[in-house]
Amino acid sequence: MDEKKPTEQFSSDSKSMAALSYIPALSIVMLILKKNDQFVQFHARQGLVLSIAFLVIIIPVLGWFLALVISIVDLIGFLKALAGERYSMPLIGPLAEKIKL
Repeated sequence: MDEKKPTEQFSSDSKSMAALSYIPALSIVMLILKKNDQFVQFHARQGLVLSIAFLVIIIPVLGWFLALVISIVDLIGFLKALAGERYSMPLIGPLAEKIKL
């Protein structure tokens, strides 16, 4: 990380806009709206990098989580069928009933 730099004096508007830059979609907005404010630009660029990193990390995690959930639901369906039960799964059952072959 960078060494600590002395605290500079910025307007409350600049500080607020810089802080809002760490909210994912707002980093892009701040980059566009505050082109002449180097303090906001600095934080908006960091916010943008963090947002991209978050997306790169969260998409595979959600994929793994959904794969686990689907595997568990598959197992439940397998066990219900093996037991001879007609079990309509929440959300899945109504969608499946609409399939006409």
